Amino acid sequence: MPLPFNTADRASREAAAARALPFDDRDRWRRPYRPGPWRVGAAALLLLLASYVLVAAVIIAATGELSGGAMCLGGALAVITVALRLLRTGVWVSARGLRRVGFLGTRTTRWEKVVVVRTMQRPVRWLGLPRTVQGQALVLVRRDRAADELAPLLTTHNADFLGRTEAFDRAADSVEAWAAEFGRG
Repeated sequence: MPLPFNTADRASREAAAARALPFDDRDRWRRPYRPGPWRVGAAALLLLLASYVLVAAVIIAATGELSGGAMCLGGALAVITVALRLLRTGVWVSARGLRRVGFLGTRTTRWEKVVVVRTMQRPVRWLGLPRTVQGQALVLVRRDRAADELAPLLTTHNADFLGRTEAFDRAADSVEAWAAEFGRG
């Protein structure tokens, strides 16, 4: 026996199912993978440090040293900014292009300038440090750059994919699929 509120609700549910989901917006910038445990762990430790500095700022300000409390507050805000920027770094894609967000800068490449995005075996940096190890890298070849300037977008040994080769393969396949879909201008 159908209840009246179910039959009245069915029309609104069908209308909601016909609309596009919020994550289907191809024009929004999105990261095609999750941040890795190394990156999230480092950001969590920085946020923990910031919480201690904020408590110290409150204690210092409560004792009457407002300038010292303001300095601690500024330091905590700087640490929070560093932690959030660390979480934001990575590769982002949309229908407009591919965006590589670094710690200090962001570079966007429109899909029209992309020749190919491919995975290749090469020496890669271990967690961004100068030490290199043999691994895989997802590289972007652009029309306006020389082929020998292949800076990797993702590697198997960066903070997102260290020890997670399956996640690297999924992320690389996803970015390559975006390039295949939108790269043809």
